Amino acid sequence: MASSTQDLIPHLQLANTFGALFIGVVLAAVLFGVTIVQVFIYFQTHSGTGITFYKLVVILLWILDALHLALIVHCVYFYLVINYANVSALKEVVWSSKLQQVVAVLSIVVGHLLYVHRIWTVSKGRSKVLPITMGIFVVLISGLGIAVIWCIYQEIRAATDMVKTEWITYVYLGTVAFVDILIASSLCYLLATSRTGFSRLDLFVTKLMIYIINTGCLTSMCSMAVIILCAVMPNNYIFEAVDFLLIKLYVNSYIALLNARYYSQPQADRMYSSEYHIRHDVYRPKLHVRALQDEELQASQKSMFTHPDDGMLHITRPVQAVMPQRPIEVAMERNSLSSA
Repeated sequence: MASSTQDLIPHLQLANTFGALFIGVVLAAVLFGVTIVQVFIYFQTHSGTGITFYKLVVILLWILDALHLALIVHCVYFYLVINYANVSALKEVVWSSKLQQVVAVLSIVVGHLLYVHRIWTVSKGRSKVLPITMGIFVVLISGLGIAVIWCIYQEIRAATDMVKTEWITYVYLGTVAFVDILIASSLCYLLATSRTGFSRLDLFVTKLMIYIINTGCLTSMCSMAVIILCAVMPNNYIFEAVDFLLIKLYVNSYIALLNARYYSQPQADRMYSSEYHIRHDVYRPKLHVRALQDEELQASQKSMFTHPDDGMLHITRPVQAVMPQRPIEVAMERNSLSSA
């Protein structure tokens, strides 16, 4: 028994198998820390809104993310700590390894459904063909996700059985990447056709479009990276380590989209406060504004990031306003910048 174990140990490549899983868990823990920061920012900026749909969504995403991290930590702990130097245990598939894949599939489905809900919200007052089409795609990929879960529990009995389910991994992750690109394209199209004509608001829209493109490409590239690594190096677990990060990217990207108003607020404050002049302890701003344009701009900015249902993204159509011929000079006195 001892001799067979010694013969097996030199053939084990722990660096690119369980070592890769360990590195993936460390990176996933870092991204989970980013998720905690995102959740904290969201609840801080929406502390006075009570219990809303989006707060429940954020809590659900955080629970799924935490559960996934706990499962992959247990998986690596089982192989590297509990069964340290037990070579025969490395061939087993621990229960947490299967369950973490189920949580990952569930998280991706939930993320896609939330993005479809956002597309439905942004397309308010327009044709519903686009959100309905995206909903059909998400339902179809959800059925494919159920097939993935069934294969995981029916086909995988040992580590060597993972090769049997590679084909469904390729199909599922390829479809996920395709749906990510469709969702990002749909949101960018709706935002691009919702420009109001106000330069500041259009700048916010452009930044949101860039953000959505980046996050859609990021999740798609991560899915494609898993497929490529699994096809090129099927005998190691590097692709599985990259797969650990996929759910973290979905959770972080969606919560960051809900926090878009917070991230854009500092720049907005700088734009509005750049016209203030500080003299001693008294602020005496002299603003040259066009009254009607300023009112419409502020209303449009609020409608972009706020909604009665808490944080919905909705952009109004351009509003024609009659501009006064001369700027209105307004003199104001403020005791402090916080009251401005």
